[in-house]
Amino acid sequence: MNYALRLPDYYKKEIEALKGDTSINQFIVNAVAEKISALKTESYLQERAEKGSRSHALSMLDQVLNVPAESQDHI
Repeated sequence: MNYALRLPDYYKKEIEALKGDTSINQFIVNAVAEKISALKTESYLQERAEKGSRSHALSMLDQVLNVPAESQDHI
């Protein structure tokens, strides 16, 4: 699929500075893939949050034993 893309000069300059050995086309493809992934992740997490229950989460935390941290857990 091909698209004519008009980039403002300031974006083109930023891409040129950041792209390294990657072509501008591949840089833009990667940027689009990252954006799609971020939006899908946000949507997924929102759906999961809507299914969650504060009272259920708190009841799970109530089951955690109240014991001191182990020595390797100290900084």
